[in-house]
Amino acid sequence: MISQEKNSGNAASPIVHAKADRANPVTLREVAELAGVSTATVSLVINKKKNARIADETRQRVTEAIAQLGYRPNAMAKTLVSGTSKFIGLVADGVATTPFAGQIIHGAQDEAWKHGYALLIANTEGNQDLEKDAIAMMLEYKVRGILYSTWFHRPTDIPETLREADFVLVNCFSPEAGTARAVVPDEAQGGQSATEILLRGGHRRIAFINTTTPAPARDGRLQGYRNALEAAGIPFDADLVLEAYPDQEGGFGATDELLKRNVSAVYCYNDRMAMGLYDGLRENGLSIPDDIAVVGFDNQEVIAAHLRPPLSTVSLPHYELGAAGVRMLLGLDAAPLESAVKIACPAVERASVAVHTAA
Repeated sequence: MISQEKNSGNAASPIVHAKADRANPVTLREVAELAGVSTATVSLVINKKKNARIADETRQRVTEAIAQLGYRPNAMAKTLVSGTSKFIGLVADGVATTPFAGQIIHGAQDEAWKHGYALLIANTEGNQDLEKDAIAMMLEYKVRGILYSTWFHRPTDIPETLREADFVLVNCFSPEAGTARAVVPDEAQGGQSATEILLRGGHRRIAFINTTTPAPARDGRLQGYRNALEAAGIPFDADLVLEAYPDQEGGFGATDELLKRNVSAVYCYNDRMAMGLYDGLRENGLSIPDDIAVVGFDNQEVIAAHLRPPLSTVSLPHYELGAAGVRMLLGLDAAPLESAVKIACPAVERASVAVHTAA
């Protein structure tokens, strides 16, 4: 039991009782007894009811009693009353195990905390049964809403159980227009920014090594390349667009075909492809950026920042995707149903591009 001693003198004097060691949670009634008020008054103070007529002196006594006893409101009880909790769910198919895409979680978590919410995370690795159970569990906890994310930008089917919640798609979108709010990277803008790095270096004959894998990124990054050339008054040349598997071997294998095009610069679909191209160019006795300038895409720090020379690239905005998803879910950002909201991909310029002075 908590020892209570009556204060002498001013009723507003600070409460000085020591917190007792105990195994059971402190109750609302105990706070009320220590503060000398009703449980209803304690509840009004805890819930910060704006119109409650409670003297500042009384609020202070209640606040001090809460701090002294270590009282914690029953979150589940509040959830039952309000119909919602201070949790936001995040269901992902592989974000947590993908180093650079894990920033989606980081961004969502930071933004959730900023608005008084905690994040519940389920990493399903594409297991549909696990996904269904995770969403069901989050619904049982009455989450404020659910972010549904994929580790790479793609169209996705919306699970039926997800439709029972307020949700936002992150790094993915529904192929059925007008069915779901979504936030995705602006691939075309990113492709244009990547090409503009090379244009600013004075390059005019620029190749693009695209992926062989169908994806929104494949189309968007090519469109951005074309947009940048058009804005610079350079005709598009389909012969300067190559395709390769989007990994190190793909970039290395594209080197011979690239060198037949007599280009001074190349923009690669991603950083892994650029890493392979580095090896291929060096095997052919060529120097980066003196002989050929190279730009990648993704800004995978473990690759781009540690190549020699460090790789100029464009960053996928994973952190901002997570944060924007939370803001959209909470109604703080515009969330049109007719099209996905696109987040800009910022350029990251490093030493793989130098000013080109050849005629």
